Amino acid sequence: MTALPPFSALLDEHGPAVWRFVRASVGPSDAADCYQEAVLAALRTYPSLTRADNLKSWLFTVAHHKAIDHHRRVARRRETAEFPPDPAAGSPVEPADELLWDAVRRLPTKQQAAVLHRFVADLTYADIGPLIGCSEAAARQNVRAGLATIRKEWSA
Repeated sequence: MTALPPFSALLDEHGPAVWRFVRASVGPSDAADCYQEAVLAALRTYPSLTRADNLKSWLFTVAHHKAIDHHRRVARRRETAEFPPDPAAGSPVEPADELLWDAVRRLPTKQQAAVLHRFVADLTYADIGPLIGCSEAAARQNVRAGLATIRKEWSA
């Protein structure tokens, strides 16, 4: 059993990548709250970890779960909202990169997670598979299918 490094060292090493992952997963307006929830959840659980191998994947798993929780909360709010949002209020034109991440956020859950873990967290397919509950080959397929959907949407 390898001793756990200090939590701050883990966060110093992987925090920026986790931040990029969360921002891409939930969008820029909710990223700070979701990141904070992920870090607090990881900090609470960290002392009880029994293994120190692959802490990066563990940290991304916590962040991934918090992003899913966020999407569920947003969906519940939409279901219970009395009035639809005012389309006249509008929002300024988003830069192309935000439009791209919006397209990623519209992917099915596994494809979205696979694409984000691959291109934001720079994880290998072997690391992505266990995070999203599938094999390495299925992780590769989820990334491929997600990218194909995005390409189709952008070419339309």
